[in-house]
Amino acid sequence: MAGCVLALLPSAWTHASAGPRLRTTADAPAAEVAVVFGAGLWNGRPTPYLARRLDAAVELYRAGKVKVVLVTGDNSRTDYDEPDAMRAYLTGHGVPDARVVSDYAGFDSWDSCVRAREVFGVHRAVLISQGFHIRRAVALCRAAGVDSYGVGVSDVHDATWYYGGAREVFAAGKAAVDAVFEPEPRFLGPKEEGVSRALASLAD
Repeated sequence: MAGCVLALLPSAWTHASAGPRLRTTADAPAAEVAVVFGAGLWNGRPTPYLARRLDAAVELYRAGKVKVVLVTGDNSRTDYDEPDAMRAYLTGHGVPDARVVSDYAGFDSWDSCVRAREVFGVHRAVLISQGFHIRRAVALCRAAGVDSYGVGVSDVHDATWYYGGAREVFAAGKAAVDAVFEPEPRFLGPKEEGVSRALASLAD
């Protein structure tokens, strides 16, 4: 019993940290930046799960609630490029290319959050992911110093959904370790001005 309680403590932390900060696209607060986390590609295009995240970003942009979309994902090999596929989807749905910024080293949620703050200078953002992941994303970004609100998009509760929910129990444990020990991302790299340039261009 004690082991079960300890195993569930990280999940309890993500729920407590993120609970008051979960929103829908309709009631999400205005923020300069939305962060969309990668969720895989099929034949070079966003999976249905990732497409729904991007659809939410499009909705927020069209409503004037966000000005820039930071897409963060995996580009660890030449034949797999989540950020560029996400950019193509967004621009194909009406978001100007100049308003999309790519993070090519978002290898996991902690890396994406730390890089958003340290590399791209994001201090406040609306995060977009599936419902089973958004609490962990908000908790991690807050731990990384990003004042975050989360929009959890809904999906059919298929096998992938249930797998994602079950996986979160274990992923929350890693998230708690990351939040406590604050490891450096797999690749941090130099600061990038993409977000600040995109925001500055709005005033031109």
